Amino acid sequence: MQVDSPPVGSSPLILDTLPDISGIGDSCPKRARVQLDMLMLAVEALDLDGSETLLKTAKELGLQDIVKGRVSLWRMRCANPLRRYGSQRRELSQDEAKALTLLVCNLARRLTALIRQLLLTYQQLSDRQLPVESSYRLAEYLERFRAHFRSRMNPKRAAVMEYADDDKLNSLALNLLNQLLFCTGVSGSQRLWFSLFDGDVA
Repeated sequence: MQVDSPPVGSSPLILDTLPDISGIGDSCPKRARVQLDMLMLAVEALDLDGSETLLKTAKELGLQDIVKGRVSLWRMRCANPLRRYGSQRRELSQDEAKALTLLVCNLARRLTALIRQLLLTYQQLSDRQLPVESSYRLAEYLERFRAHFRSRMNPKRAAVMEYADDDKLNSLALNLLNQLLFCTGVSGSQRLWFSLFDGDVA
């Protein structure tokens, strides 16, 4: 039996698991662009091979027509207006945002055990009023996240300046862990997708 190939230029079928958001056009709002990039930053801080894993997972999910390689992924992430290299600024289409959402949720599910462990460790340290440095694994994640954030975000942007000290960046990193855990459950991709547009859709 012959199976017809998808039409040239058609969207990957997996994108159909996330509905189009009406009322915003094809370009995603700033909040969605920032949030997706930050979640990927957290994934990279959790996984030492985060960038390669993102590309490998894109291929596994059949998203290689959208995430075509390292440069393509970097350009999509530069849609985050908080990033350096303003000359590379671009919009992020809904299909691109769907692809990034599916990537984030797939990787979050793979990292579920580690995410839960780090959040539990943080809760235990907080209950005992101990610093995060008391846990090597948690401290390592936070250090990697801070390094990624500071090397990739534009320090001249007011929203970036708000995270000038380590404690505020640690709070952001921990909040992102909670958001990644939110992505791991049933319909996690759909829940994250809709949350990206809270307040942007009437």
